[in-house]
Amino acid sequence: MSVTAVTLGNFKTEILDAKEPVLVDFWAEWCNPCRMLAPVVESLAGEYEGKIRFCKVNIDEASDLAVTYGVMSIPTLVLFSGGQEKARTVGLQNAEKLRAWLDSQA
Repeated sequence: MSVTAVTLGNFKTEILDAKEPVLVDFWAEWCNPCRMLAPVVESLAGEYEGKIRFCKVNIDEASDLAVTYGVMSIPTLVLFSGGQEKARTVGLQNAEKLRAWLDSQA
């Protein structure tokens, strides 16, 4: 499973209207920790296929979404469920910590 790129145009349908929980990675191309986190998120997307949808929002291309959701530092991962923010974590983390964080939200 891959991570879906989301913009302002498809945010509602991909995230807010999703039936399953959605993890959104707010990132930017110039952000080194974001680039380091990307393969971890890709790997987790495969592990959680069918349970959690994984999406990413480039804050340079969708700054309105970053403002709307109060993203002040990147990378920021926000878990949505039923169209509402359920949990958030900020900063570079390894797969084990993110897996434990996701499992604790279930």
